[in-house]
Amino acid sequence: MSDRFRVIALPRVAYGGRWRTEAMRSYSQPLLLWFTRGQGRITVSGVTHGYGPHHAVFLPAGTMHGFEMSGQVFGTAVYFPKGADLGLADEPMHLKFRDVQQQSELSGLIENLQRELDRDLPGRDRALLNHGGLLAVWLEREMLKVGENDLYPDASRRIAAAFTALVEQEYRSGKSVNDYAAALGVTPTHLTRACNTACGRPASALLTDRIHYEARRLLIETDRPVKDIADELGFTSAAYFTRAFQKHTGSTPSAFRRTG
Repeated sequence: MSDRFRVIALPRVAYGGRWRTEAMRSYSQPLLLWFTRGQGRITVSGVTHGYGPHHAVFLPAGTMHGFEMSGQVFGTAVYFPKGADLGLADEPMHLKFRDVQQQSELSGLIENLQRELDRDLPGRDRALLNHGGLLAVWLEREMLKVGENDLYPDASRRIAAAFTALVEQEYRSGKSVNDYAAALGVTPTHLTRACNTACGRPASALLTDRIHYEARRLLIETDRPVKDIADELGFTSAAYFTRAFQKHTGSTPSAFRRTG
């Protein structure tokens, strides 16, 4: 639930297929990813960076992201309650902790949340908010130590970030890359070039990935008819949606729902 704290091991987040972590998506609640083992790439707001052991990535609510999740990767995802006044950052953060004390402190703060979640004690909700607030303060202090944490250091990455923010608002509208480029005041060619520079993927791939993540989620997590899902995601017909979904995933919507 988006109004609750959740602490989940990363392998569990990935359960059900690589699309659960790799496809572009966002959540309505803030999220902290704490990687303690393994390495890979993570794309945040259209910008790709490498991650490794003892990297923490904070994602405000509504931030488009996706990350590689191999069998060697381990860590924890901390979901904060939607709308909770914890003083969390408004922008994404990617922090690297080489100091053992920092690593231990962050793991300890997350473990405190987990322990409180595991016990049904009086005042648990208040305790969780206090633990979450301490975690938010700790992240803020570490961010202040680092200073500059600009994930969008050049024009291409800023355009990619603006594009993904707009997609998050309107991916259900059926708009094309041309429409998004016009809204951003750039040409489709320039937008595609910027996204390729920022994450190695064209704008069309990011848009398609976001739409089909949502399609897969709705197929797995609801029993809504395929036609209704197609309508919600801006497709002109269920047949067009089926063709596009099969091209992107290798499976028809109905088959994906049966095997998902």
